[in-house]
Parts: sequence; C-alpha cells; structure tokens
Amino acid sequence: MEELTPAEIVRELDRYIVGQAEAKRAVAVALRNRWRRQHLPPELREEVAPKNIIMIGPTGVGKTEIARRLARLASSPFLKIEASKFTEVGYVGRDVDSIIRDLAEIAKNMVRQEKTQEVREQAAAHAEDRLLDLLLPSPPTLTRDFEKGEGLDDLGQQHYSQTREKFRSYLREGKLQDREVELEVAERGIPLIEILPGSGMEEMDIQIKDMLGSLFPQRKKRRRVNVPEALRLLTEQEAQKLIDMDKVIQEAIERVEQSGIVFLDELDKVAGREGGHGPDVSREGVQRDLLPIIEGSTVSTKYGAVRTDHILFIAAGAFHVSKPSDLIPELQGRFPIRVELESLSKEDFIRILTEPQNALIKQYTALLATEGIEIQFTPEAIDEIASLAALVNERTENIGARRLHTVMEKLLEEISFRGPELRGQKVSIDAAYVRNQLQNLAQDQDLSRYIL
Repeated sequence: MEELTPAEIVRELDRYIVGQAEAKRAVAVALRNRWRRQHLPPELREEVAPKNIIMIGPTGVGKTEIARRLARLASSPFLKIEASKFTEVGYVGRDVDSIIRDLAEIAKNMVRQEKTQEVREQAAAHAEDRLLDLLLPSPPTLTRDFEKGEGLDDLGQQHYSQTREKFRSYLREGKLQDREVELEVAERGIPLIEILPGSGMEEMDIQIKDMLGSLFPQRKKRRRVNVPEALRLLTEQEAQKLIDMDKVIQEAIERVEQSGIVFLDELDKVAGREGGHGPDVSREGVQRDLLPIIEGSTVSTKYGAVRTDHILFIAAGAFHVSKPSDLIPELQGRFPIRVELESLSKEDFIRILTEPQNALIKQYTALLATEGIEIQFTPEAIDEIASLAALVNERTENIGARRLHTVMEKLLEEISFRGPELRGQKVSIDAAYVRNQLQNLAQDQDLSRYIL
C-alpha cells in the first residue's frame, strides 16, 4: 500500500472498470487515508474514523466491482452483503453481527492461505519423505544374530538408502503417478444441529458447534489414493503442522479491524423512517441495528472480540424510489462521502467489450479457443453489439453492463453449441452476423423482454 498513490489506485481500477472516475477517486482517497492513519501517533490514530462511502447509481454500472477490486488491491478482507437480508430484531432475518463474523472467517482463511504459501516448500519436502515411507516402508529387521537384536548392517543400510533415493527421483520425474498408497485422513464434519434463526441464535450456533467439536474428537479414516493425490493431502497435513493457528487468528482479527471492507448493497431497500406501522418499522429497525456496527462497536466472534471502529463500509443503492436523505440522520452522518455513478452509454459498452483486462470479447475468444475455434470480431460487429445492448436497456429494464452478458450469450449460442464440430475453423463475426442473430429479438419488445 505504501507504493500505491491515489492516482495509481485509480489506474489499477481503470484496468478492469470503464468510466466512473468520481467513484474511483473517492475509494482511492479512502484507501490512501487508511495508510496515512497507520502513520499517525497512537493517541491520534484511534481518533481518526474511516470516511464511509455511499455509491448511488443503477445496477450494472460497476459499484460492486469497484469495491471488490479495491479490496483485492489492498489485500483486505472483503464481504459483500445485501442490507435487505437483515430485519429488525424480533423479525425473522439475519443478525447484523453476522456481517463481522463472516468477515472474520474470510480473514482467517485469507491469512491461513498466505501462511500455507510461505511454508509450501518445507511442507512439500516433509510430504515427499512421508510418501516415500509409504511407497518404500523400512525393511524388516535384518540381523546376523536375531537374538542380539542387531539392526541392518552397513551394506543393508546403504542398499536401502540407494533404493529410497531412486524412488525419490522416480517420484519427481512423475514415473509413479499410477501407484496407489493407503493413508490416514481426517473425516470432515461434526454432528449437524440446525439452530432456528433469531436474535442471538447465530452466536449460540457457533458455541454449540465448538462444544461438540471438543466433545467429539476428530475421527480419521484410511483412504487408498494415487500418488499425486497422496502428495497433495500429505502436503496439506504438513503445512497445518507448520502453521501456528493462534498467530493466524490474531493476525486475521487485526486485519479485519484495520483493513476490513464491507460492501453493503441495496441500502436503498431499507431506506425509510417514521412509518409508524407496516414494513417501514422493520426498515428503520434494520438501520438502527446496523448503526452500532458502522459507528464502532465490539462484536463477539468464534475467534474472539472484533472492534468495528476502523472497518471501511461502502454502501450502494439505486435510490430510484428513495433517496439518501430518507435514511435515519445517525446513519447518514456515518456515510459522509456520496458519489453518483453514471448510467452506461453505447460508447461505454464498446469500451467494456474491448478495453478492460477481463473484457468480454477477450473472455469469449479465449473460451472458444479451447475448442480450437478462432473467433474474430470486426469493429462494426462490436459497435452493433453495443448498440443493441443500449437499445434493449433503454426499452426494457436498465441493467447496465450485465445486459452485455445476455447479448453475447445469445449471439454466440450457435457457435458454442456446435463448438466440437467447428474445431480448427476461423469464424469472423461481423455486423451482418450480429443483426441476423439478434435484430429480430431486439425489435420485438415482448421477445427482448424475455430473452435479452
């Protein structure tokens, strides 16, 4: 993060997301402020709260993608959650504390994966030795005088060592791939007990599962597997022995507290206050339940207490019916930065199809290349695809860039279906082909409503 200036963060986001410069600038500054906060004196560091963001814009314009790419860029634990999944305490729905519990679980898995990569070489060496023990067990005691309990003589030891090294070279050269060995693996799962949802029930569920896990020690079973699978399983087992899980959990909690990012989608669905009765009561209740987590509180998780004071919350919503001012004042105050994302035009669609690193044209070209089919899109064809996607968005529901996925799937349906038959062929997709495949669907509003 020290090397990434806000301008560089925006440039990284530009590689995957077209347009939305204002939103990118806002998240880049928020991320940089985290780094700045880490360099403050300890007494001031605790006082600096994250500047949470509300992204306002229709679906499919890049809100989620900006947040997800930002988290990946910063190696931050990231959780996307819909606000509509939660309801006021007392109503059926998820407990808002589960957001932090889920984020802690994600962070733990992230840190464990990083630590596993660090010890990968050492674990692989240990796993190789264990596999050789299974492939070439130590010979029975060869003695000149069994009564005296003597072991292998020097010549026997030398022969055994030579044979073991020969097996090691065969293993590394892949000559033992078809051999099978028998090894012990841990059985997954514990007795399943379902806890009915409700206030505080999720925490009880965690405690019961932990208690049962200690009452019923992990059972092991013997499995017969081939050499590559055995090497993978043994490497995992050895890596677990080399990793200190207490340190992993400690680092995971710290990472959640200092660099966690929660993307709270569909915030507009719970916007509304002072309804007095009916669903508005529940909407305002969700906001009041979310408030302590967003403004800073301590949440109990299976890995320990997690403080939420410095977690960055990025909220998003279309806000077609409601508006940010419909949120309760306390919640509005916790989202000081508001950015509006623009609807996508035909020109944006052309850029989305061709420019980003994960552009749709590149994806479909690579997918069909696996069948030996070379697909080429002419500039006119790309222009026609973008025009049709923009037209359908205009006439039906505007779902932004997601419309391109639907249009591309329909366009390439015939080629994808006949893929194995077209092996080795070159297929050029021009404007005429696009019109032939899609024009009728786009013109017939009833058809486009259901198909595109």
